[in-house]
Amino acid sequence: MATFLDFEKPIAELQSRIDELRETAADGALDIATEIGRLQTKSDRLLRETYSRLTPWQKTQVARHPERPHFKHYVAQLVDDFMPLGGDRAFADDSAIIGGLGRFRGRKVMVIGHEKGDDTATRLKHNFGMGKPEGYRKAIRLMHLADRFGLPVVTLVDTSGAFPGIQAEERGQAEAIARSTEAALNLGVPMVSAILGEGGSGGAIALAAGNAVLMMEHAVYSVISPEGCASILWRTADKAPDAAEAMRVTAQDLKALGVIDAIVTEPLGAAHRDRVTAIDALGDAIDRELTALEHQPAAALRQSRRQKFLAMGRIQ
Repeated sequence: MATFLDFEKPIAELQSRIDELRETAADGALDIATEIGRLQTKSDRLLRETYSRLTPWQKTQVARHPERPHFKHYVAQLVDDFMPLGGDRAFADDSAIIGGLGRFRGRKVMVIGHEKGDDTATRLKHNFGMGKPEGYRKAIRLMHLADRFGLPVVTLVDTSGAFPGIQAEERGQAEAIARSTEAALNLGVPMVSAILGEGGSGGAIALAAGNAVLMMEHAVYSVISPEGCASILWRTADKAPDAAEAMRVTAQDLKALGVIDAIVTEPLGAAHRDRVTAIDALGDAIDRELTALEHQPAAALRQSRRQKFLAMGRIQ
């Protein structure tokens, strides 16, 4: 059964009524196809109107939707012969960050990204997509491996932020994030990054310092979560909607600010309502960017990537 967000209650009520009528129609006693069609048209119109005027806070809720496609769904649909590579060769293997070799539409690539998990068991296994130092050091190892063999790097970002636990800090969380960002900036091969859902703080940028940064239409990308920002500025997480508005976390805002390069359109009602179409749309966007970058020399790739990030926040 579909999970509806708070602002989708009118849509949920219509859908519930449609489901009830379909169950009645299944008995064969009544022909109510016309009424079902009318309600479905009304539901689709309401869905379109709702998603055309989402607030930044509502987009944050959509980005966190539990049924939204995650790293493993994108890899399963877009990458053939995926071979995961584990471990940082120093401490452990972090399941929050997954990476490996595969073929993306005929190209050999290195794919790295955050995995949040689908249910309680897998969310705990993947630590809700919050990477630890060993996860970022694994990413560094895989980026160096891709550079050595001339393989393009594709990163799929979906995290509320790096894991903030004391054990992670003891093992050098900040240093690992900084080194991962540095490794991305120093790559001599094309790197295309995509924000799938949440792009939270340094935990996101460590895998998103690419030549081209794409963002799903209803994803969010920010230096801190709206709740975290609200707790600092207003001393209450209740102000999270105001914080989301002020931080300009949406794809549309970030495209205007030059933080990302392109927005990938999602199906009506967001990616969780039509995973296949959403994933294909991102695949097309990644393919275009890799095609544009694949013949550039290593020095040009490094220079353009650094210039891109140094230009962010520059006051004209």
